[in-house]
Amino acid sequence: MNWKHALTGLTASLVVVLAFSQPTLAFDEAEPTEKPAAEATAETQAPAEEAPAEEAPALSLSEIYYSLDNSMLFLCAVLVLFMQSGFAMVESGFNSSKNTINILFKNLMDVCVGVLVYYAVGYGLMYPGVGDTEGANQWFAFGQFGIGEGGEVGPGVLNPQVDFLFQVAFAATAATIVSGAVAGRLKFSSYLIYSVILTGLIYPISGYWHWGHGWLYDLGFYDFAGSIIVHAVGGFAGLAGAIVLGPRIGRFKDGKSVPIPGHNIAQATLGVFILWVGWYGFNPGSQLAFAGSANTNAVMLIATNTTLAAATGGVAAMILGWVMYGKPDISMALNGVLAGLVGITANCDSVTNLEAIAIGGIAGLLVVFGILALEKLKIDDPVGAFPVHGLCGVWGGLATGIFGGYDLGVQALGSVVIPVYAFVTMFILFTVLKVIGQLRVSEEDELKGLDLSEHGMQAYH
Repeated sequence: MNWKHALTGLTASLVVVLAFSQPTLAFDEAEPTEKPAAEATAETQAPAEEAPAEEAPALSLSEIYYSLDNSMLFLCAVLVLFMQSGFAMVESGFNSSKNTINILFKNLMDVCVGVLVYYAVGYGLMYPGVGDTEGANQWFAFGQFGIGEGGEVGPGVLNPQVDFLFQVAFAATAATIVSGAVAGRLKFSSYLIYSVILTGLIYPISGYWHWGHGWLYDLGFYDFAGSIIVHAVGGFAGLAGAIVLGPRIGRFKDGKSVPIPGHNIAQATLGVFILWVGWYGFNPGSQLAFAGSANTNAVMLIATNTTLAAATGGVAAMILGWVMYGKPDISMALNGVLAGLVGITANCDSVTNLEAIAIGGIAGLLVVFGILALEKLKIDDPVGAFPVHGLCGVWGGLATGIFGGYDLGVQALGSVVIPVYAFVTMFILFTVLKVIGQLRVSEEDELKGLDLSEHGMQAYH
């Protein structure tokens, strides 16, 4: 048949081709370093006088350090900003499902409104002249609207754009702490007013006292990453809001505490893990420099101390809650983790690993006692914002003096003055809103849920 003859011919052709190609393959394997013919020909034909291609100028060590420090700080700013999703999950999970959209919306606006207000005036209030405030008012000063311009490039020098990104993420964190403390009964419009005031005025002014080289800085007060300046400010502002608002309907009956369970503990747990991860931008990022062995060693110590304190806080809160209530309570453990993180934030760069464990453990115990104290006082804080951020923030400031080697008297002064300032100013603001009838929603709207009454929609159908 024709196809058999064709197959035979094809086979013979393949044998011939392989036979003739084999020496070439063997030669290629034996001489792996010989240049391809095309490359050799090109070299032969190239003019002898042709100059080599111009090489890109090498970066100086100073430029490499500058690039590394600013790039890493940008990543840390992103991590801190990501913490907003953690707060949103924790606060909505620990509250009723009928208020989910309201809480998520408030967290979103904390970032959107906070970024714009902090850009406009907050950054200039907090850093009116970094490193050069001699002769300036040490309580209140203003540098410029917006961010300002950068100058020198070198090790330890930050581009003002990335510095703003990092700082504004902190401002948004301070603001959003209050959202959980006033959940379920505060008007959305009033919350926007609060958010503008806190991020534009209250937080930047107290931040200037230390981080902007104000009067507390001159006294030697130390708060590495914000136990006092960020967390205590937010926690005490939340306490003021909770007191002026009063408890949610049905939270206390006949003098007794009636818990209102959160609608989604899985969501709250995810939020805590997100916050824990975001804290590695919060604390290590506050080193503000990453290049060089000294900075690397500092960042690694900070990250490890942060981890140890968080873990110990969770265990301590679980054990104490277990002893007091007879069963382990995950909500106590979750708040214990956050308490440990808040407590270590002021001093994570200046204590040992064992001291970090002690600081986190004490914070975990304090948060349980703080939650019980609010119940005794009939103050309704649905997520424990004050015990976690206010009480444990103050503990972090004091622990910096006890364990970190800083003057305990000065630490006590700063750890009282800043929280009291935040509490008083926010108490006044919330009281004014209450007097003019713009603070709390009606009883009918509260029972219906803020998702429907304030926003006309539901998170769950």
